[in-house]
Amino acid sequence: MNEFIRKYEGKVTGVLSGFDRLVFRGTLRPLAVASGMMDFLWRMGVLLKDFGSFVERKSAELKAASLLAAEREQRPVRYLASSTVSKEMVAQQIAEADGVDEGLICVLTCVEPCLTYEIRRDREKRELVLEPRHRKCLHLYHYWIDRTLGFMSGRIQTWFPFTIQICMNGREYLARQMDRLGMRYEQRENCFVRLGNAAKVQKLSDHLLRMSWPKTLQAAARRLNPAHRKMLLPYTVDYYWSVYQSEWATDVMFESARTLSAIYPALVRGGISAFGSKDVLRFLGKKPNPNFRGEVTSDYRCREEGVRLKHFVKKNSVKVYNKQGSVLRVETTINHAHDFKVFRPKEGDPDGPLSWRYMRKGIADLYRRAQVSHQSNERYLDALASLDTDLPLRDLVGPVCRPCRWKGHRVRGLEPWADEDRRLLHAVSRGEFAINGFRNRDLLAHLFSTEHCSSQERIRLSRQITRKLRLLRAHGVIRKVSHTHRYLLTRKGRHICTAIIQSQDVSLARLNKAAA
Repeated sequence: MNEFIRKYEGKVTGVLSGFDRLVFRGTLRPLAVASGMMDFLWRMGVLLKDFGSFVERKSAELKAASLLAAEREQRPVRYLASSTVSKEMVAQQIAEADGVDEGLICVLTCVEPCLTYEIRRDREKRELVLEPRHRKCLHLYHYWIDRTLGFMSGRIQTWFPFTIQICMNGREYLARQMDRLGMRYEQRENCFVRLGNAAKVQKLSDHLLRMSWPKTLQAAARRLNPAHRKMLLPYTVDYYWSVYQSEWATDVMFESARTLSAIYPALVRGGISAFGSKDVLRFLGKKPNPNFRGEVTSDYRCREEGVRLKHFVKKNSVKVYNKQGSVLRVETTINHAHDFKVFRPKEGDPDGPLSWRYMRKGIADLYRRAQVSHQSNERYLDALASLDTDLPLRDLVGPVCRPCRWKGHRVRGLEPWADEDRRLLHAVSRGEFAINGFRNRDLLAHLFSTEHCSSQERIRLSRQITRKLRLLRAHGVIRKVSHTHRYLLTRKGRHICTAIIQSQDVSLARLNKAAA
C-alpha cells in the first residue's frame, strides 16, 4: 500500500482501513446437532411423540417475546411475502420516514429456508427418530440504530435451534464516534470521501478490534429474544458467536472524482490482463501449491458508477472498485476462515504450546482475520501501483533495450519481445516470488525442462541462468538480497515487467470489453 500512496501522494487526501460489513452468527451449539438436541429433550422430559407440540409452544413463546418491544414502542411489524425483497432498504425507508435516529426501527417477518429438526418413523427399528432437515420457517428481522454501533440488524430463526445472525457496518460505527468527538468529515452512503484528520479516524477504527464482542453480541441476542433463558429452563445454554462473513475495506480518498477517473480505467484493464491465478493466491496470502484443489477466478462487472474487478479463491475474495467518484476501495471478503492460519494453542488447551493452526470462525480469531485482510489489501494496492504509469511504453522499456555497462563490462540490451527474454521476464515476475524473491534454482524449473537432465546438463543450464541474472541486474530490473542467494524485482523492474506482460497478453477485444 505504501508504494501506491507514494506514487499518488500529491493526489491522495487520506487513507482509511477497517471493517466494512460484519456478519456474526450465534449458535446454540449443543442444540445444533441431533445428539445434543436429544439430550436437551431428555433433560426437559419431552418424548419424541410430543416433539411437535413442544417445539410449536417454544416457537410461539419466542415470537411473543421478540415482538413485545415493537408493540411497546409502537414500531411497525411488517410481513414480507418474498425473501428476495431488500429488507435493509425497507428498514431504511421506514427510519427516514419516521425520523428514527436511535432505538428500534421496525421488525420484518419472512418465511425463509432453515436447518431444523423433524421426527421420522424408522420402520425397520420400529421407533421414532430425530433427524436434521432443511425446511422453511418464519424468521424475525429486527432493525435498530445503536447508540455506539449505528444502524444494525438481527435475524432469529423461530424454530429450533433458534440460530441468530447479527449484521453491522464498521463505517456506521466510525460516523457515530466522529459525531461524538465533533470531528469534521463528509460521508456518502457507507463511504467517507473527506476526513478532517485521517490518522485520528484510523485510530478510532482500530478501537473496533478491541471491542468486547461477546458482551455486545449477547446484548443483541437479548433484543431478539428476551425470553431465551426462561423458555429453555432448566436447561442452560448460551450462544456461541462466529463470524459468518467479514469485509475489510481500504479506502484511498483522492482529491477529486476527475483525478481518480483519469487512472482508474488503466488500473482495471491492467488488473484484468496482468493478474493471474498465482497473483490472486498471493494477494490472499497463499503460496501456489501443486496440491491446491480450489478454484481461482477473476471477473469484472460494469455498474452504474463504474467497473468492479473481483478475484476469488474458493469463497474468499479481493476486489477493487470506485465509490462515490473519488474513493478507490480495495476490499477483502473472508467467508471461509479455514484457509488462513493463526498462531495459537490447540483448541481446548489454552495453556498449551503455540503453533500455526487454521483460523477459526469464532470471534476469538477476529483480530487475526483483520490482520490477514489488511495485508491482502496492501498487497493488492502495491500490485495496482505497478500497473498504471504516466510514461509511454517506449520511454519505460526503451532504456533497458539498449546496451549498457556494468562493473566495467558491456552488457547487451534486453529483447523483451523475443522468446528468450520474454520468458525470463515472465519467470522473475511470478506471484510466488513477490515476497521472498527467487534463486537460480527457482528459475531453472520455469525456464528449462530439467526432468531428464544429467547433473552436468543442470550445471550448464544453471550457468545460463547466472548470466541472465547478471543481465537483469545490469539493467536495474532485479537486485540481490544481501547475504543470500535470492533476488527481488526492483520497483523499476516491476513496472517494466508488468508493462511488457500487459502489452503482450491482453487482446484488443478484451480491452474494449473492459472499457465499454
